[in-house]
Amino acid sequence: MLFSSPVFLFSFLPLVYLINMKLPIKYSNGFLTAVSLLFYAWGEPVYILLLIASLTMNYLATVLMMRWHKKQIFILCILMNLGLLAVFKYAGFFVGSVNAVTGLSLGIPEIRLPLGISFFTFQVMSYVIDVYAGKVALQKSFLKLMLYISFFPQLIAGPIVKYKEIELRLSERQITTAATAAGIKRFIGGLSKKLLIANTFALAADQVFAMQPDKLNISLAWIGAISYVIQIYFDFSGYSDMAIGLGKMFGFDFPENFNYPYISASIHEFWKRWHISLSSWFREYLYFPLGGNRKSKFRTALNRTIVFFFTGLWHGANYTFILWGLFHGLFLTLETMGVIRLNKGRLKPLGHVYTLLVVTVGFVIFRADTLAQAAMLVINMFAGFTFNEGTKIAVGLIVSPLLIFCIIPAVVFSAPVVRIISQRLDRSSLKPAAGFVSGAVSLGLYFLCILNLSTSSYNPFIYFRF
Repeated sequence: MLFSSPVFLFSFLPLVYLINMKLPIKYSNGFLTAVSLLFYAWGEPVYILLLIASLTMNYLATVLMMRWHKKQIFILCILMNLGLLAVFKYAGFFVGSVNAVTGLSLGIPEIRLPLGISFFTFQVMSYVIDVYAGKVALQKSFLKLMLYISFFPQLIAGPIVKYKEIELRLSERQITTAATAAGIKRFIGGLSKKLLIANTFALAADQVFAMQPDKLNISLAWIGAISYVIQIYFDFSGYSDMAIGLGKMFGFDFPENFNYPYISASIHEFWKRWHISLSSWFREYLYFPLGGNRKSKFRTALNRTIVFFFTGLWHGANYTFILWGLFHGLFLTLETMGVIRLNKGRLKPLGHVYTLLVVTVGFVIFRADTLAQAAMLVINMFAGFTFNEGTKIAVGLIVSPLLIFCIIPAVVFSAPVVRIISQRLDRSSLKPAAGFVSGAVSLGLYFLCILNLSTSSYNPFIYFRF
């Protein structure tokens, strides 16, 4: 079940919200846990058992960890979580890599990737690590821990919520009219990003990335690259907005996951703004334990390389993801060592161009199915100067009037334009009128989303790869 599906919008969400409103918190936790498991089972009827097993294992491990041999049980629990990822997400990739290197013909296991496994595994690992380190208290209630991990707004696409960020809300929370209204507006904004912008550019990106190498040139390669850059941001940030909005509707405050990353003037700044919950997770649980930047420049560069290797690998079992991570790690290292300094003073506009270029090339690598396809697309972005009548026809078919129209809102909403205007209006005498206009815009966007759902069946879910 997807947030952008009719069954979620018109059946699941209204019923769950209305019933939950009537329940005291001690019953609300059980109800939300039950419907969250139903939400997951709707798309993954088999792997719901895997989710429950993972939750049960981690709950028992933390209880035993605090009573008996703390360190040994902690290590075993972490290894079991990583083993879960290794088996279900990376087994086929590892065996295929061994075959390629050694020339063996080992059977490659065909295991379907459980939906959201990277998100809920990292989330529960953060809880286990924080309990072990004494940063949070042991959660004795299995039900509360299960709700924390399985809560449907952030279960399949993040953000990755640390236990300490919502610990109090598991026991105390209120659903106010103001929070509900803010949550609905946030949800509609995210839904609009997904359906009206991301899906429009996704269609163009899919067409380009599906083309044969001999059909590509510089114009098509850049159309595909820019389309995917827009798609992944509005899809991912849209789902995060929907998750945050849903959280508010049910009395939870989730952390922000995106902060206009495309206005960054360096790759370092980009990663402070992109997928913030994942960056925070790796910084706290991997980068700092490795030593962070407290040692030599070489060690700092090595630590960042390790972090970005695993950042890439986290996204999927493919060399393209690993290369994408190392690609970003390389530019972060160059910035740290002072080789690239474009984010200050008169050079800052050039820094913006540099960052967008690196991010765009990186996402081409990220989106490609193979390293060969990634290389072919990148080469065509900078050297594909072949044009013919077929190219003209292909461009005309891909670049639709709707795509051209959507470029304007894509550019506007990639920058904090609306936020700045809203902040200024809040400080002015026009605040009441601005609130009315904001509500009217949200209502209009909602109807446009409904119209989109009723007229189009194209609604890709990119997190199946993660």
